[in-house]
Amino acid sequence: MEQFPEAELAPGVLWSKIQRQTRHAQGCGALQPIDTRHEFLEQGGMRFLVRILANLTRKEKADLAQQRQQRAGQPANPFLPYDPDLFVANLSATHLCLLNKYNVVDHHILIVTRAYEDQDSWLTLSDFDALARCMADIDGLAFYNGGRLAGASQHHKHLQLVPPPLCPDRRPLPLATVIADLDLKPDSPDPVASPLLPFRHAIVPLGSAPSPQGKALLKAYQTLLAHLGIDGSEPPQAFPYNLLITREWMMMVARQQDHYQSIPVNSLGFAGSLLVKNLEQFDLLKTLGPMTVLKRVACPN
Repeated sequence: MEQFPEAELAPGVLWSKIQRQTRHAQGCGALQPIDTRHEFLEQGGMRFLVRILANLTRKEKADLAQQRQQRAGQPANPFLPYDPDLFVANLSATHLCLLNKYNVVDHHILIVTRAYEDQDSWLTLSDFDALARCMADIDGLAFYNGGRLAGASQHHKHLQLVPPPLCPDRRPLPLATVIADLDLKPDSPDPVASPLLPFRHAIVPLGSAPSPQGKALLKAYQTLLAHLGIDGSEPPQAFPYNLLITREWMMMVARQQDHYQSIPVNSLGFAGSLLVKNLEQFDLLKTLGPMTVLKRVACPN
């Protein structure tokens, strides 16, 4: 079995690798960004970003090809083997970093396990160690879609990280404003919930270090699971959840369904960034209200 040493990434090296590999992947066609335009919708005093897909043809064709493979009993896993044109860096003996092939946000990266692990499995110290390496270089928003009902589209375990700006006009997304209003104390170990978010969630600060280490991330994750009454010794399929992480805080949302009235929601939806396929879905979202959709797909308080 091939052995991979621990990665040695000096500060700033990962970000430069991401930029360089992005240029390469764009040049050879391996990276296929999804064109969108954006609008803003307000509800409850919050301004939500809504991206509307301009052309989903390539992504839909890839999804159909994957579904055909699965129906034929063939393995369909874009991460095993991964496309070398999307490879950014070895993060550890267990994880590597890839570009997101069908990205909406520039320089969107995936933190992927080398060996197959199911997306419906609990996160571990090795997962968080790999994520911490990336967060030390990129002060963005990391997230994990914990299972199909939480918006996961691939079975192979992977965390994701998007760099700033998260919003095209560089203003904060709603969740950042909500959490800023909580005035979290960096060294407080107790999870809190915002009265402005009408669904089952918990938020915990990540301490005063410039960037959290893997052990601190794992501890925060286990604290949130316990606070929400989720038994980490049980199979995770029964507890779909979304996880959002910055250098300052971690938030977990308990899920009950992956969409509401045709509108899909993954972790980024709870940050305040939603994605719809067409104008009809946008009009429906406008009628329902973004927060209403989030409330419907999450577990009730």
